[in-house]
Amino acid sequence: MTAQTTIAITPDLIKAHGLKPDEYQRILDLIGREPSFTELGIFSAMWNEHCSYKSSKKWLRTLPTRGEVVIQGPGENAGVVDIGDGDCVVFKMESHNHPSYIEPYQGAATGVGGILRDVFTMGARPVAAMNALRFGAPDHPKTRHLVAGVVSGVGGYGNSFGVPTVGGEVNFDARYNGNILVNAFAAGIARTDAIFLSEAKGVGLPVVYLGAKTGRDGVGGATMASAEFDDKIDEKRPTVQVGDPFTEKCLLEACLELMASGAVIAIQDMGAAGLTCSAVEMGAKGNLGIELDLDKVPVREERMSAYEMMLSESQERMLMVLRPEKEKEAEAIFRKWDLDFAIVGHTTDDLRFRVLHGGAEAANLPIKDLGDKAPEYDRPWTEPKKPAPLAEDDIPQADVADALLKMLGGPDLSSRRWVWEQYDTLIQGNSLQLPGGDAGVVRVDGHPAKALAFSSDVTPRYCEADPFEGGKQAVAECWRNLTATGADPLAATDNLNFGNPERPEIMGQLVMAIKGIGEACRELNFPIVSGNVSLYNETNGQGILPTPTIGGVGLIPDWSRMARAAFAAEGDAILLVGAPPSWGAHLAQSIYMRDIHGRTDGPPPPVDLAREKLVGDFVRALIRQGAATAVHDVSDGGLSVALAEMAMASGIGATVSLPYPTDPIPVWFGEDQARYLVTVPSADKELLRDIVEEALSHGFAAPIIGTTGGAELKLGMARAIPVSELKAAHESWFPRFMDGKAAETA
Repeated sequence: MTAQTTIAITPDLIKAHGLKPDEYQRILDLIGREPSFTELGIFSAMWNEHCSYKSSKKWLRTLPTRGEVVIQGPGENAGVVDIGDGDCVVFKMESHNHPSYIEPYQGAATGVGGILRDVFTMGARPVAAMNALRFGAPDHPKTRHLVAGVVSGVGGYGNSFGVPTVGGEVNFDARYNGNILVNAFAAGIARTDAIFLSEAKGVGLPVVYLGAKTGRDGVGGATMASAEFDDKIDEKRPTVQVGDPFTEKCLLEACLELMASGAVIAIQDMGAAGLTCSAVEMGAKGNLGIELDLDKVPVREERMSAYEMMLSESQERMLMVLRPEKEKEAEAIFRKWDLDFAIVGHTTDDLRFRVLHGGAEAANLPIKDLGDKAPEYDRPWTEPKKPAPLAEDDIPQADVADALLKMLGGPDLSSRRWVWEQYDTLIQGNSLQLPGGDAGVVRVDGHPAKALAFSSDVTPRYCEADPFEGGKQAVAECWRNLTATGADPLAATDNLNFGNPERPEIMGQLVMAIKGIGEACRELNFPIVSGNVSLYNETNGQGILPTPTIGGVGLIPDWSRMARAAFAAEGDAILLVGAPPSWGAHLAQSIYMRDIHGRTDGPPPPVDLAREKLVGDFVRALIRQGAATAVHDVSDGGLSVALAEMAMASGIGATVSLPYPTDPIPVWFGEDQARYLVTVPSADKELLRDIVEEALSHGFAAPIIGTTGGAELKLGMARAIPVSELKAAHESWFPRFMDGKAAETA
């Protein structure tokens, strides 16, 4: 035995590995003896929340994961969805929250690297990336440092690797002060007959280590990601990985070349828990054992222990089961790309996971039990109390124009140009829309008309007020953003970010959000095909806002008929498609109430999923027919903000009126769901009449509310606002904040 394996297993050591006393007893019962130090590390890695989903498995099983176009659902590195013509889109979203708070540049960079590997491990070439970022209050002393580091890390890795960042989100809230969120999304395109899975097949076959060398960076990262933070957070810095995007680009090309050679039986990214998780998952899925000889693993540091090698999360590494007759050909490919290639073990028929080091056995464990026998909890939960609705006469007033300018110039609704201009949004030459619209759109190479649309959405303040409705709304808004480009929403990935599930009120948020997500996905035929759960997002007992991010993918059959969220011309009629016939509007939990009046009481807007489907299908049909000249969904900030965004994106103003003698605040700022702004040429009177009448026949309204034109936005009886003034407010906050000039007034 090596020196490392003789370390005494004490209660403090067990606790330091994130294992509860009853979980350690479960280990003793399974293996019939005390584990070695290396074995304790292996169990810790496999049984932590990040890898085992032990608190969420029960509820994740309730999500819809199948559909007509679904080729591969959850359980692999990424989900796979058919897009026709023998092609498929491979995509997933994952969190790198804890590492990004500790070391923002490398935490964010390696989050991007990890999600890209999840995609190309399946045999897909990455074509698009997104990120959903949530930071603390702008006036918090760490926020600006974290924003700068995370954005630099995302751009530094993605730009160097060569994938366009086509969309995402950036939000601020004091509840993220001690625990930011960095959710990374990637999508790639592959042939449907060339998808690679992680299930090992065949006994006595070589297990091959590919990519970069193993170091001590990231040791214990998965366990750290499954724990709360405290005041000693900076001591966890060594658990953050270090990324090299140029090595990853070589790894991509080498893997795709090797896959095309027919040499690959199974392949697995070395992500969370590194060599441990990748080897165990490949063997267990194939009902095989794995034997590893760590003396053959390429390393870049001296005297690494078996424990360190098994738990290292060094980046840009893969594990593969290879056809023996292709060994020389495979090695030649990886040497050509200046990457390590080493046979480090073989498959066995005894369902054991053996790890050899220095001529001794550092671990010998039942491989299926490492995954299948991980604890699974039905944690107690309490359903969050629903807030009382606002009284009908509880409508605080404000000047419409002044309120709109303040909202557009605040942290939540201001332009994110400062962020996305640091990303390469056009590399590969297929991007059809810049970030800032409803969804990113990328052409499908090799097809003259086909394109994919991508969106990431959640409204955490809705989720805290009512997790069930908030979960529904996250799905509905993502579906709506894809629809607004003209895309058929195909499927989604989720990234469920919550606090400590051992607190019943937090577990209740998770349960109800999953129930809401599941109901919306079923109703909208929008299955969840991959995802990630990130729990224990709290510091010193202060949890984040519940943040179940939804990343969606849609298919545009002909991108020449794609819609954009910008006025296309002067003289177009503006229709509010999906307007309730009564013109009622939901003001509680709106940006208006929060930013103008400092109020966060009341329920979020209800989500009528049948109506969402009806209105969305109607709008998509208008786009496909070429009837709509521009489309934008109505969400944060309500009708006034959506109109302002379309005006700012085009430089064209608009005059909008409402059927009221006085301007009601809820109509301008209410955040009712299932609504879209659609523009149509005013000259086409017959088309306009048909749209209005057909909408009413379906049970919703599509009134003409205004006309595009001029250089000002005129909302009812409010003073006209020059589009230039809107842009100045919208574009100035982020640069001023990052220069240190906006935090005091945020």
